[in-house]
Amino acid sequence: MADFIQDLAAWKAYLVFGWLVLFFGLERLRPAAKEDRLRQGRAQPVAGGWDRLGRNGGLWLCNVGLSLAVVLPISAWAAAHPLFERPALLTGWTGLVFDILLLDFLIYWWHRANHEVGFLWRFHEVHHLDRFLDTTSALRFHFGEVLLSALARAVVIVVFAVPFATVVVFEVLILLAAIFHHSNLRLPRRLEAGLGRVFITPAIHWVHHHARRRDTDSNYGTIFSFWDPLFGSRSPTPRDPEMEIGVEGRREGPLLGLLYRPFSPRR
Repeated sequence: MADFIQDLAAWKAYLVFGWLVLFFGLERLRPAAKEDRLRQGRAQPVAGGWDRLGRNGGLWLCNVGLSLAVVLPISAWAAAHPLFERPALLTGWTGLVFDILLLDFLIYWWHRANHEVGFLWRFHEVHHLDRFLDTTSALRFHFGEVLLSALARAVVIVVFAVPFATVVVFEVLILLAAIFHHSNLRLPRRLEAGLGRVFITPAIHWVHHHARRRDTDSNYGTIFSFWDPLFGSRSPTPRDPEMEIGVEGRREGPLLGLLYRPFSPRR
């Protein structure tokens, strides 16, 4: 089992890394928003430049080891202990489509809970403190949130008897979707509008990172865009490349400060 998990982790890493490199390059060729903005007549970086990339990369490296050592084994264990045997209707391609819709529906509510439950927000806030969005923002999560998400997902896997292969496929889709909708890639307007009817696009997700709380607490979708309109959480705010990104009333910090932040007393 250990070798199987390592092989899956390697396959997932190659695919996601290739996708990340692709969009990291594309967003620098066709950026939707400039990382430098005029302040008092001088262009200044709004997000810390290389320091920001270092913070995001540091948080990501913490989670790479956690994924291999904890997240994948937890998911594998949960898939091996389902509460029931799946009916034939929920196997094969039919089962895969059903599971992806189900898991994306449930991750919508998990994401929403991360904003509405104070304890969960302590960890999720680290993701939102990023003051600029690009592909690296999709990898920027506190290890505590990753662990809590893995435990919550394990419950779902057991209760709904989700196969391990489906879990891995869904995790890959989540990462690909997150890299895409966090990216600073400027898409043709008609293409993005068309995609946005079904999928979460940068234009939709950037509003979720607007440093205005009523927008931050909206647009919770991850893969599919129809959950937010269905449950009344779609923000009417249009994306503006100049909109301020981050958390209203909060400031970014160094890597070690971000790792400690969820455990510090609230100010």
